[in-house]
Amino acid sequence: MLILFLILVLSFFFINNYSKPINKNVIIDKILVYKSEHKMEIYEKNKLVKTYKIAIGRGGEGAKEFEGDEKTPEGLYFINSKNKDSGYHNNLGISYPNEVDIKRCKKINKPTGGDIKIHGLKNGFGFIGKFHLLFDWTLGCIALSNEEIDELSQHTPIGTIIEIKY
Repeated sequence: MLILFLILVLSFFFINNYSKPINKNVIIDKILVYKSEHKMEIYEKNKLVKTYKIAIGRGGEGAKEFEGDEKTPEGLYFINSKNKDSGYHNNLGISYPNEVDIKRCKKINKPTGGDIKIHGLKNGFGFIGKFHLLFDWTLGCIALSNEEIDELSQHTPIGTIIEIKY
């Protein structure tokens, strides 16, 4: 029982990175995602503003190959929408698929899929907080806590570049 308690306490401190809020005048112009590190970096004028821990698609290692593989895409995209009224707390739309994705899927005669987002937790599950980071759970999206997606959305205009790497 003591070991279980210690694991829970340590995991809480591991996933809770207490960081200062973003200055209210900051406008994010670039987002870099490192899937293998479960990390998202946000920039303004080439200056790192903040780093977030993320959960990604549960489809395993590698780039998204086709609709339904549950992998998070890799490549160069941009933020193409914002939606505060979705099934997941707030979201930023990612312009997947790009031309490379479309060509790859045509070659293998599979649909590309779409609707890839940066989002918070499923509505009604905000109490989970950063514990969602303990495993990859999305169908290809990038997940933050509700507080983090609210902060990111507030500072990220439509058109912001997002590069997703392995």
